[in-house]
Parts: sequence; structure tokens; C-alpha cells
Amino acid sequence: MRPVKTLTFGCRLNIYESEAISKAAAEAGLSDTLVVNTCAVTAEAVRSARQQIRKARRENPDIRIVVSGCAAQTEPETFAAMPEVDAVIGNDLKTRAETYRSLPDFGARDSEKIRVNDIMSVRETAPQMVDSIEGHTRAFVQVQNGCDHRCTFCIIPYGRGNSRSVPMGAVVEQVGKLVDNGYREIVLTGVDATSYGTDLPGRPTLGRLVQTVLREVPDIERLRLSSIDSIEVDEALMDAVATDRRFMPYLHLSLQHGDNLILKRMKRRHSREEALAFVETMRSLRPGFAFGADLIAGFPTETDAHFQRSLDLVEEAGIAFLHVFPYSPRPGTPAARMPQLDRGLIKDRAARLRQAGARSLDRHLDAMVARGGVHDVLVERNGIARTENFTPVRVQADWSPGPRSIRIAGHSDGMLTLMDEPVRDRAPAGARQLEVATWR
Repeated sequence: MRPVKTLTFGCRLNIYESEAISKAAAEAGLSDTLVVNTCAVTAEAVRSARQQIRKARRENPDIRIVVSGCAAQTEPETFAAMPEVDAVIGNDLKTRAETYRSLPDFGARDSEKIRVNDIMSVRETAPQMVDSIEGHTRAFVQVQNGCDHRCTFCIIPYGRGNSRSVPMGAVVEQVGKLVDNGYREIVLTGVDATSYGTDLPGRPTLGRLVQTVLREVPDIERLRLSSIDSIEVDEALMDAVATDRRFMPYLHLSLQHGDNLILKRMKRRHSREEALAFVETMRSLRPGFAFGADLIAGFPTETDAHFQRSLDLVEEAGIAFLHVFPYSPRPGTPAARMPQLDRGLIKDRAARLRQAGARSLDRHLDAMVARGGVHDVLVERNGIARTENFTPVRVQADWSPGPRSIRIAGHSDGMLTLMDEPVRDRAPAGARQLEVATWR
């Protein structure tokens, strides 16, 4: 019998949840099964998942294939209709051992393959305790799930439900456990992380959670956040940025566009001016602070002038790590009913945005090289390390995962390069080296 494997698409929260899936499936005694944890953020993400499911079945004709995740939640019939799929389970069920114990009861007909509940009726997010994150040198910890906002392009609330927060004590316990297990860097993640705490007693904020983690887990070396909404950042988080060097000087922002009219049509809560003011404030608190961002190209009604403001925003905000999404209509969202742009035009604008992102990354790398000095990095795998502000560094392929101090010589192909001189491994004597798996 072969152990359960997971195939993960999409966000860091899905990566974390795949570990909880593996743990639940093992507790249920499941074997010879592949659980596909899908993403629904774009039509391409759904297509990719379907393609990989077909491939998995061709290569493993005798295994059970179970599909879950956001795409399974939002369009379960799509996956149930695939002959390669044995079962479809909802997002609220995928981390429960009893779900996998009940798999033999699933029927052969498409309708009997599906166990998907009304995600909007889910009111709590139970903490999922995991010991490690397979294949990763940093660990992700879920602090929040779901979203109360309804951006006109976004299907994710229908896959995740409304916003629910993990109690602060459970987050601290999970972080402490992972740090004790040897992880030097922890990433707090959620669907709408900056809404953390609005449903908890006392309404703690994300900033308060960050400060509590840093205080209660003194051995943590590096703490990061996943994607956030800058308009919801609170004073406590800014204080952590300014005063605690263990909070890494990098944030990934959910910006989506650079034009105020398009932002309004998207039902975003920030303006262009507020986004620019936020990045300026963060850099004033911590010199060298870097940013990533999501931008959508080709949103319905976007004109050349609207699009140009997104191009300009990349440079004005100094976005080093840009994620570009060509707009794709998601059935059931308001934007899908708006006047659509030509697909060729959308692809062209996405390509131009990526080019602007590449130029912005080059400027960021030039500035890193010009500053010089020693950088503390976390070595990942396959010859890649990350600086404190998340900049990738090409290092020797045989370096063990973990912290090191390095000096930068230059950059090429979007990565910093090392000086030709010895570097020192910062791992303390006797520290456990993280084993990095090659699968997933």
C-alpha cells in the first residue's frame, strides 16, 4: 500500500492545508490515494487542475483520486463528471479524518461522488496542527479563512465562505511547535489576513497577533505575512515593522489595478493614492523594504488610459515581484456580466505588465547590489536562497537548507549572485537541518 499524496494548486493557504489533509488521511488509514487540492482564482487554474488529474490517472490507473479545494467547492459537478475522479469533497471537509473514512460510501454516479456543503454556513475555522510543511524550508500557519468582501471579479468567497479567524492562542501554539521542529521562518497566511480577529472576542487585529507571536515565541528567527490588503493594515503591525527585526521587510499587496475608476468597478477598498502612500510609509519605517503585488490585466471596460495607470503604478510603487493575472470571467461574479475585452488584447496587456514588472525587478536588484554589505539569507533548495526582503539569490546547489550570511556580487536572470568568497553557515551547532522533499 502506498501513502496518500497531495497535489496542490494555488495559494500558500492551500499548501498549509495540504499538510493537514495528509495528516487527516493518515489518521483515517487511507492509502493508494491522490488528493488534488485545487484553486479557483482563474479559469486557467481550473483547467490546469483538470489536466493534471487526467495525467495522474494515466500514470496511476490503480489509485483513488479525490478532488477538493476552491474549484471543487465552486464547481463540484465539473470534477464529478470526470471519469478519472472518484470523489469530490468540499473545503470544510477536506481536513477531517472522518471524511476520508467515509470514502468507500461514495457512489459511482456523478451526483453520488460529491460531498460539498454550503460553505457560507461555516462559522468557525478550526486550527490545523501540522508538524512540518513537506518540501519547504519555511512553514506556513493558517490564521484566517474566507472573505467578507465581494470584489466583482473574485470567486474565492464562494469557495472559502465568509471570514473566520483562528484563535490567537492556537496560532501561537502552532508557530511554537514549528519553530521547535527546526523551522527558522514562519509565514502567517489567510484568504484575507488583514481582516483577522473581527469575529473573535475582543476583536484582536492582525498587528496584535503578529506582536503576540513575536513576544510568545522568542526563538522565532523570521516572521512573514502572505498577501494582504494594505488599506486594512493597523498601527500595531506598523509598529512591529518598525521595531522588531524578526519581522521580515517584505509584503505582498493585493493591489489589482492602478486606476481609481477600475478599482471602484472592482469594488476594491483602496485608491491608487492610498496604495502609494502605504508603500512610502513602510519604506520610511524600514529602509530596504520590498513589495510584491497582484495586478489584473484586461478587466472589463479597461481602456488604454486605465491600463497605462497600472503600468505607471508598477514603477511608482517600486513593485519588485509582480504577479500578473490576465482577466478571466468567473461564472457567477458581477464582472463576468460586464462588457468584456478581446482575449488577444488582454494577453497583450498582461505581457506588457510582465515586462514592466521585469524592469522594476531589475531596478530593485540594482539597488540591492549598490547597497552591498552582508545579507542574511534562508537557503531553500535547488540552489536558491532568499534575503530578508524576499529577493532570490543564486547559491551553490549543494548548500544545505537553512540560514547563511552572504555577500552580493551582482545579479542576472532576475536573481542576485554571490561574491566569489567563503560564506559562513549560520546554523548553530547541533541544530537540526531541514529535510527538503523533492515531491510536490
